[in-house]
Amino acid sequence: MDQAFAVGGAPVENNDEALQNALVEPAPRDRLVAQRGLFAAPSPRVPRKMYVEVKGHADTDRDTLTLRAGAHADTNTYFGRFAASFWQRWTAVTVVRLELDHETAGSATIALRASDAKGRKRLITQEQVTGSGTLTVEGRLDRFVDGGAMWFDAVADAGDLTVTNVRWTVDAPDHLRPAAVVICTFNRADDCATTVGTLAADAGAMADIDTVCIVDQGTDQVRSRPAFAEVEAALGGKLTYLTQPNLGGAGGFSRGMHEITSAPGSAHANVILMDDDILCEPETVLRMNAFANMTVKPAIVGAQMLSLSNPQVLHVSAEREVLDEITAGALTPGAMMGVDLVKKKQEQRFDAGWNGWWTCLLPADIIADCGLPLPLFFQWDDIEYGIRARFAGHPTITLPNAGVWHADFHLKDYDDWARYFSIRNGLIVSSIYGRFDGTTIAKYLFRKISELIVSMQYGLAATFIKAAEDFLAGPEFLDDGGQAVLGEIRALRARYPETAPRPAVEVGAEADPHTQMDVWAFEPDEKREGLVLAKRAVQQFLGRVDGRPVTIPAHYANWWHVSLFSQATVTDASQGAVRVRRRDKQTALELTRQAAKVCWRLRKEAPRMKDTYTEALPRITSRENWTRLYGTEA
Repeated sequence: MDQAFAVGGAPVENNDEALQNALVEPAPRDRLVAQRGLFAAPSPRVPRKMYVEVKGHADTDRDTLTLRAGAHADTNTYFGRFAASFWQRWTAVTVVRLELDHETAGSATIALRASDAKGRKRLITQEQVTGSGTLTVEGRLDRFVDGGAMWFDAVADAGDLTVTNVRWTVDAPDHLRPAAVVICTFNRADDCATTVGTLAADAGAMADIDTVCIVDQGTDQVRSRPAFAEVEAALGGKLTYLTQPNLGGAGGFSRGMHEITSAPGSAHANVILMDDDILCEPETVLRMNAFANMTVKPAIVGAQMLSLSNPQVLHVSAEREVLDEITAGALTPGAMMGVDLVKKKQEQRFDAGWNGWWTCLLPADIIADCGLPLPLFFQWDDIEYGIRARFAGHPTITLPNAGVWHADFHLKDYDDWARYFSIRNGLIVSSIYGRFDGTTIAKYLFRKISELIVSMQYGLAATFIKAAEDFLAGPEFLDDGGQAVLGEIRALRARYPETAPRPAVEVGAEADPHTQMDVWAFEPDEKREGLVLAKRAVQQFLGRVDGRPVTIPAHYANWWHVSLFSQATVTDASQGAVRVRRRDKQTALELTRQAAKVCWRLRKEAPRMKDTYTEALPRITSRENWTRLYGTEA
């Protein structure tokens, strides 16, 4: 039997009393810890330089730094910096206090420093300390509107210096918001247990978290793992466990949002969504929750995504959408992508169009105003919700120096069943929030499908076409939460041999790894891309292509290059397999015909579809619709 929600208690079966346990507002206090000063990650795979940089001899653990005589420590690092610019922009806080405990047999120098939007550094204050005690210094948030941060450094001038219990604090508000974490999972039992266990092990981060809610949609369930019992005990009654059919990420996260905001005392709660397969930094939860408690008005606060395979690399500072191109991950002005955070700091303040739900905080006030997510099953659910909230006047903020490590997107192959949801859901979101000009959208989509056809990615082209066809069928196909179409799209793709990954060792010796360089095609000029695409289409149609089978690395597998051949073995972006693409004239013609038909319909029917989806939005995002999908109706 599915389980309903019990805030702050053990799981209970579905019944009307399940929501009687209330979220409890944290006890009032004079000071709120905005962030802690930490010196090591919760995992040894993360370099210490993400937290503190040391010159000389030093010992560090999670919350203690010991400098040997003459050593220097600098917290001008990703997790060491205080995001002063964002605090000045979005909160009424005017002063932040740095507090730390110190002990030294000699003397030491501790300095509070700052930067501006250009990265120019300045000294705020510098103190000499001796013996043991608590140092308290203050920094004003008055020169950071366009960018900049604060941090501290320490020098053990004479004798060893130990620094511990570092905290950045602000005047606490009159009322603190109760908070709950929601983790959605599907057949990643071990990953989920590890993530929750990491969070549970950090008492400081958990102090103001009332509930950790696991929404398990899988058949290999988290509660089957021995670690689950350990996590349950560690959370001391804060764990809530729900099971339901697989409704994708949208369905899993919306269930947690629904149940938490239905509980008494939740009107002003913070709901923190978190992926199951991240490497969790509990400090990020503390920082997001503290920041959200201090914003002038309720705001969505997102964490940044860091690279799991290269932990000091940032995926992107903040993102926005380009709805005319069905594109979500465009950089916002001032944002950075793929940078080494040990070498480069995020100085310029940037705004966000939306926040990914790998870790993201949603105030209950915003959920009450905007409703629950669209039942999109997979992809664009977080993007749509961020856009919806933004259009309703709610700020969306991606907080620097608050991040989690997530599997790298560049290691996920583009030719995948998930692309169906990307295109279909992108069309839905574009129709609701964009100008959705039929000619522009149809032209863009036909261009993308044509590139796939000349690249001999016939299964992916069929995936795009079905996505557009289902979009044109109207919002009723969302009535099952997206479950049925998953099987349909996999069956469709199975009809196209090149969609099947194969071990590289199966590639025959006749595929010459050097041939690709003999006829290497350079990326065409943007103004000539259309002409080059038309030329490649004609060459593929007439068979005027190189007949030698070739192997092509993933980073060379662009349409303008692969289309020069009649057979190409292309490496997956995952680097774990290859796909064998073969020219098939009849398949190419049939897919071109289907693409032309669906894009013609899209051009003609765009105004009607915009009205249809906009009108359906309140119904399909309602609590009543989601309750039906969860299967928890009385």
